[in-house]
Amino acid sequence: QVQLVESGGGLVPAGTSLRLSCAASGRTFSSNAMGWFRQAPGKERELVAGIGSGGRTYYADSVKGRFTISRDNAKNTVYLQMNSLKPEDTAVYYCAVSRLSAVVTTYVGLYDYWGQGTQVTVSS
Repeated sequence: QVQLVESGGGLVPAGTSLRLSCAASGRTFSSNAMGWFRQAPGKERELVAGIGSGGRTYYADSVKGRFTISRDNAKNTVYLQMNSLKPEDTAVYYCAVSRLSAVVTTYVGLYDYWGQGTQVTVSS
């Protein structure tokens, strides 16, 4: 059974950093693109960062220059380094596995496996 488990969320002041981790089990995903989504209260789910099998990355405009996505295929784990956090970053963050390989898509329907989410709260 495939499982994705996010960790690293918390309550932090604006301007600080967090590093989220997503550990996968049940299958290796080195050949799959991976993504980090977030959903804030009253808002729709959005892709904030993605990484393809060859290392190609995508970032939403709102996080570009502040967030960095990376992966460690030996550990079957994907990370999201979040710097200079803003209150607008407050959301539940989810990792997901795409059916695509090298390219990153923003379309939710092309992500087949999801973690349970981890809460990130940024205070002002």
